[in-house]
Amino acid sequence: MIRQFSFLSLIALIAAAVLSGCGLVYKMEINQGNYVTQDMVDKLKEGQTRQQVRFILGTPVTESVFHPDRWDYNFSLARRGNRVAAHQLTVVFESDKLKSWAVKDAPKSQMVDRDPAYAAVDPSVKKDDGPGFWERLTGWWRK
Repeated sequence: MIRQFSFLSLIALIAAAVLSGCGLVYKMEINQGNYVTQDMVDKLKEGQTRQQVRFILGTPVTESVFHPDRWDYNFSLARRGNRVAAHQLTVVFESDKLKSWAVKDAPKSQMVDRDPAYAAVDPSVKKDDGPGFWERLTGWWRK
C-alpha cells in the first residue's frame, strides 16, 4: 500500500513538473498609457489651448512639475511577456498654447473599442513563440 502511494506520488510529481513548462500558465496582457493614433495627432494645430489638446488626446500620462509646458503620451502593450506595440507623443506648450509636438511610431488605426484584448495588432510586429513544448520534445527525430 505504501509502495503504491509513493509510486503514484512520484508520477504526480513528474506530471506536475512536465506540465509546468507547457505554457498553460496565463500571462496577463499589460496595456499601459494612452493609445494615440495618427488620426488624433493630425487634429493637432499650432496655437490650440491645453483644454483643446486634452479633448483630442485625453489626459497625458505625465505632467512633470519640472517641465510644466510639456506633456508626454506614452503607450506600450505586452502580450505573454513580449512587447507588441509601443509609441510616444510629446506635446510642448508656450504661453498655454500648443507650440510643437513630436511623434514616434504612432499607429495608423484605432484599436477595437480601444481595448487591446480585442485589438487587431499589426502581425509584422508580433514575435513568433516558436515550437511548443510537445513539438520540442518529440520533434528531435524529425530532423
